[in-house]
Amino acid sequence: MSYTTLLTDRTGAVLKITTNRPEVLNAQSRILLEELDDAFKQGIADEAVRVIILAGSGKHFSAGHDLGSPQEMEDQKNTPLEPGFKGEHRRIWERFFENTMRWRDLPKPTIAQVQGYCIMGGMMIASACDIIIASDDALFADRAVKWGGAHVQYFSMPWDFGPRKTKEYLFTGDFITAADAERAGLVNRVVAREKLEEETMALAQKIAERDPYALKLAKASVNETLDAQGWRQAMENAFKNYMLTIPHRMEMGTYGPKAREKAPKERFAVLNRKSG
Repeated sequence: MSYTTLLTDRTGAVLKITTNRPEVLNAQSRILLEELDDAFKQGIADEAVRVIILAGSGKHFSAGHDLGSPQEMEDQKNTPLEPGFKGEHRRIWERFFENTMRWRDLPKPTIAQVQGYCIMGGMMIASACDIIIASDDALFADRAVKWGGAHVQYFSMPWDFGPRKTKEYLFTGDFITAADAERAGLVNRVVAREKLEEETMALAQKIAERDPYALKLAKASVNETLDAQGWRQAMENAFKNYMLTIPHRMEMGTYGPKAREKAPKERFAVLNRKSG
């Protein structure tokens, strides 16, 4: 299919989905998230596809949710939800939690190909993939506490990093290098930036040689083991804690329409300054 925010390409049994909004560091608008969900569905329905790679175009994998690009602001006017907290809860649940939970359980192996910034919402969708291959310049972060929030909506960080490192990263909002992410267990492999695409495709092709039914059940067994340990309940509880911070952030002025108007410029200025 043709998408406005994605590029798709199949190489043998590997489908590569690339978010294609580099001008806003691949920030996740409603349109991008809905197109991504459709691309995943198409990949699952295609029997020729055995492995799916998720990548981001340009210098960065993703700077997170789209907080107010012209496209997103226009889209919000054209597709309004019911007003008040009820509408906001539905928007956040459907776009940022329910989607990501569903992608975590896709019945085919998924690999995130990560370079540059992978923060907030970007870290969410990468974490929902089965494997993460990162370039040596990749940086991860959940900076929500800096803005009066608890964390992102899909909060798998304690399972990815362990409790103590998770608290350190949340409390400080510091960026996590690819090397540290690999040591902690979030990232499977770190490779040179110029080798990222090649190494990710090579791994995907190797996995694609395996029996698809066996891959499906192997993945299910790992995810079900985590669920038996309380993963799913913990994720739902964390989402509720996230929602509890919204009234507090509105009082602080770091959430809502006015915050969205100024947040993109501030965020991109900081990130572009850090990336040189």
